[in-house]
Amino acid sequence: MDKTIYLCLAHMSEEGWEQKYVKEAFDTNWVVPMGPNVNAFEQNLADFANANSEGSKLDRRVVCLSTGTAAVHLALIACGVKAGDEVCVQSFTFCASSHPITYLGAKPVFIDSERKTWNMDPELLEKAIIERKAVTGKYPKAIIPVALYGMPYDCERLMAIADKYGIPVIEDAAEGMGSRFNGQVLGTFGRFGVLSFNGNKMITTSGGGALICRNEEDANNIMWHATQARDAYSYYQHTEIGYNYRMSNVCAGIGRGQMRVLDNHIAHHKHVQELYKELLKDVKGIHLHEQPETMNSKTGERKFDSNFWLCAATLDEDVKIQGQENAYKEVIKTAVGGAAGVIKAVDSAVTDCQPNANVEALRVFMLSKKIECRPVWKPMHKQPVYADAVAYVNGVSEEIFKVGFCLPAGPYVTDDDVRYIVDCIKEAIIN
Repeated sequence: MDKTIYLCLAHMSEEGWEQKYVKEAFDTNWVVPMGPNVNAFEQNLADFANANSEGSKLDRRVVCLSTGTAAVHLALIACGVKAGDEVCVQSFTFCASSHPITYLGAKPVFIDSERKTWNMDPELLEKAIIERKAVTGKYPKAIIPVALYGMPYDCERLMAIADKYGIPVIEDAAEGMGSRFNGQVLGTFGRFGVLSFNGNKMITTSGGGALICRNEEDANNIMWHATQARDAYSYYQHTEIGYNYRMSNVCAGIGRGQMRVLDNHIAHHKHVQELYKELLKDVKGIHLHEQPETMNSKTGERKFDSNFWLCAATLDEDVKIQGQENAYKEVIKTAVGGAAGVIKAVDSAVTDCQPNANVEALRVFMLSKKIECRPVWKPMHKQPVYADAVAYVNGVSEEIFKVGFCLPAGPYVTDDDVRYIVDCIKEAIIN
């Protein structure tokens, strides 16, 4: 295998639409955080978000931003979150779901996962809401469920709880673009829906994100805050703190081209998931994470429709992997995987919450075969930076973190690549 197989990398449209729109931006000198490409990309995204498989049309608005993290930040501001407030957020997620809460001086209340989807547990959520009201005298200001690896959260139960207590929902669908629940696109159930166009997402603008808004008033408020919150005077006057969070016209041009391949990307990820399922079905000790088979009684279609942004699996603790005896023997000196970014040096090879030795051995073995095979997200309530945070836990996310791993699924991953990956997994297992 000459190439390295990464988890998920961006794939440009074969027709080169991205280059066309980017060239237009340069030809017209629209290389600022606004412009025709931004407007058109926002409309493309709104059209996609508003399309419902049952035929009914929604009327959501979309604002394009510099990152998905910025989208979470601005959504929290729009929900009135201030210093000292509490926000219920899924613990089993990437840090961008929770860090913006702390930007505002607010406090995350971490909610553990239910086992089927690995996403926010509705029962724990309601328990947290009731108990935090008893402790603090007020309800949490917002709820942030996350579409982990593209898997839909239980929108019916979560939204029912949010409505019961009058708490706005900010859907973190950064990994779930194109995933649906009851035929409706994730990000359109709550007051806001977060999208990400990082280089490893379903579509990319090289970086960037967007916020799906329920109405024009919210969209205008988000756009105002994203452009430094300037008041309507000929000079610069500010009555609120704003941010430089708008997407550039150049990046939006890439996004416009990517929208032409979004459906193909989603179909490819689903195909890769099915191929893994077929090839791994007889591999003892490997369990592919699959979506619930719950059906909609009215339409006869499945309720949960994941985009399978990444294909996740678990490894039984008693499965022995080549090199397992050397797991965690050396401090990692470089980034784990091709897209891990800049990391800070550490003194110890171990922490008090880490993947099992066989999972780490599998990662190392696969890397030797030029295959990126990462651990799942470490729960936020086990992160040192959140050591003092309130958390409602049931042990599910910690358990999955110890045994879980992710397999490549991006547009560049071919059927032959999947077969090679599975063959390497079989080779890694000591019978």
